[in-house]
Amino acid sequence: MERPLLAASVTPLRDDGDTLDVDAIAPLVRHLEEGGVDGIFCLGTTGEGVQLDHHERVRAASEFRIACSGTLIVHCGAQTTQETAALAEHAASIHADGVAVIPPPYYPLGEDELVEHFAAAADACAPLPFYLYAFTARSGYPLTPAVITRVVERTSNVAGLKVSESPYESVSPYLALGLRAYIGQEPLLPQALADGAYGSVSGLASAFPQDVRRVLDDPTEENAARLLQLRDTLGATSFIPALKWVLHSRGLPVRPDVRRPLQPVSDELAERLATL
Repeated sequence: MERPLLAASVTPLRDDGDTLDVDAIAPLVRHLEEGGVDGIFCLGTTGEGVQLDHHERVRAASEFRIACSGTLIVHCGAQTTQETAALAEHAASIHADGVAVIPPPYYPLGEDELVEHFAAAADACAPLPFYLYAFTARSGYPLTPAVITRVVERTSNVAGLKVSESPYESVSPYLALGLRAYIGQEPLLPQALADGAYGSVSGLASAFPQDVRRVLDDPTEENAARLLQLRDTLGATSFIPALKWVLHSRGLPVRPDVRRPLQPVSDELAERLATL
């Protein structure tokens, strides 16, 4: 698979975001696969994974596995090591193709604590491929290359990284590790691919798969400018509800519902989204 694209999928919800909408998962996955993605990254940042309880995450992961004919990586990051390991073990039991884990948010954990946390999660799903997920803006503190190196030394199944850092100066140290790296900030793809990035796990691809696929196939700055325009229009704080609004407006059975305290898009943003 050359320059694979995994859609960091939204998670369909209903009842104003209070209930998992399992019936919408298969049509969503089919739409994304027809749009050119090679697989799904479920229950991550775009998928509101940390907003869902354990039962919802297990059920959603199982439904994504049934629906997905390509690669499925399940994000299993949670607040505690026990919960993270339990989710990772479940992902292995449903024959996912990989597990990804972000550093636990809220507490600024040190190097030793993080190494123990990631090693426990990797061991829980071994020999399933394990990916460390770097996204300082969501974890609240960086996942350092030193931690990654120690986890690789401690475990047998680290397969690579999901890197959602920006600007590019924050991405390049991860590429220097020589691990398979999926890039999350799509406008950075041309430079990252030139420096050895493997592919993309893309939130934008959950509603605009063709646009992201185009950049992976032809990584020019001109094509990447379209992705920057899309991100700017969707907005940083409204990114997830905006993606769901776009999918709903295209006739997919994905409601614009998000888990509170997230809020649906405003009428003003809906007008801008309609121009896309």
